[in-house]
Amino acid sequence: MTADGSGGGGGTSSEPETSDSLKTFGSVLKALREEARLTQEVFATRVQYSVHYIAKIEQGKRFPPKDLPDRAEVVLGPLAKRVLEAAVKSLTKGAGLASWFKKWAAIEEVAISLYAYECRAIPGLLQPEPYARALFERRLPPLTEAQIELQVTSRMERHRLLSELENTAFCFIIEQAILERRAGGTEVTRALIDHLLAQGTRRNVEIQIMPTRQEDHVGADGLMYLAETPDNQWLGYSEGQLSSNVIAAPNDVSIMLQRYGKLRSQAHSHEATVSLLERLRGAL
Repeated sequence: MTADGSGGGGGTSSEPETSDSLKTFGSVLKALREEARLTQEVFATRVQYSVHYIAKIEQGKRFPPKDLPDRAEVVLGPLAKRVLEAAVKSLTKGAGLASWFKKWAAIEEVAISLYAYECRAIPGLLQPEPYARALFERRLPPLTEAQIELQVTSRMERHRLLSELENTAFCFIIEQAILERRAGGTEVTRALIDHLLAQGTRRNVEIQIMPTRQEDHVGADGLMYLAETPDNQWLGYSEGQLSSNVIAAPNDVSIMLQRYGKLRSQAHSHEATVSLLERLRGAL
């Protein structure tokens, strides 16, 4: 779901690729910790992370936080910091993404404008961990725990785009029905709405909710994603149950841009969206 290789298909398999680079980083961290004769519990306490979090990093199921090498230096020494910094550079971006999605993921990395219209689920770039995990736990065929961890990790890692691409304009149009579905339950929905309200305060992020009752609606053909490249070329992306497609034909992209422009005019304004989100949260 949500245009990040977690749903749909595109090709013969929608399973994410495993990440050898994450496993390697975890092994390096574990070796440095054991060389210092520290248990996970002691190391976690000294670097001020939970034991569970450190365990997941060592297992290759979590991306390491940016400040881990600095925190580890205090415990393991300057050489360990340099080793971890080198290991961080070797991490593969997009680990855990389905291979057929990686072309669009690479486009997102350099885009100067990113537009999304979603009628199925919250866009991946806006999903907090509880919501993402709830979606993956309900996938059919069922995923293993390791697959769920890898996909959640991958989705959370992609959130860095919102902070790293400060000059990129992100615009999200989301159907109100997605929120009212309460996927994952009340607590997950509450966390989701809080997250949307927080992300909506970013200068480069605009979130609009499409009201459930909207008689003049041009989104009948389903979700759409659009990206403007640094050379001002627009590309589109669509995704279905068993297919995905990057759209480059100018005529087709022009149609998508026309539809997206109309959708923006039909959706709630920023102020009305904030008000609606607060009302929905209050009703939980």
